[in-house]
Amino acid sequence: MTFWILAALALYFVQTLLPPLFRYVLRADPQILATLGPRDAPPETSRLGERSERALRNSGEALLIFLPLALLGQAAPEAVTGAQIFVLARLAYVPLYVFGVPVVRSLVWTVGVVGLGLMALAVAG
Repeated sequence: MTFWILAALALYFVQTLLPPLFRYVLRADPQILATLGPRDAPPETSRLGERSERALRNSGEALLIFLPLALLGQAAPEAVTGAQIFVLARLAYVPLYVFGVPVVRSLVWTVGVVGLGLMALAVAG
């Protein structure tokens, strides 16, 4: 289970880098120097940047459910399957969200929730 906890945290860490990457670096006019100041008025971000910010918030909300279940699931080996499903679904979900893939994104999100449900059942049982 430790591997899947670390994988989820690593994915979240990488995901925290996406919004500033889209806001400051991956632009027609890179705003690298804007990061040196107080950023009172950050440059506008692209649609991909906005989506990456929303996906990051969504992942933070999901981690609040995943991490306690994963920690409790250390004693329930059946919870590992749910953790695997959740992390792999989140790995697919992030790029689907950022690039605006409509239906598949929702299906993958649902698969992640099923993984959380499996973890909850394993912990409760």
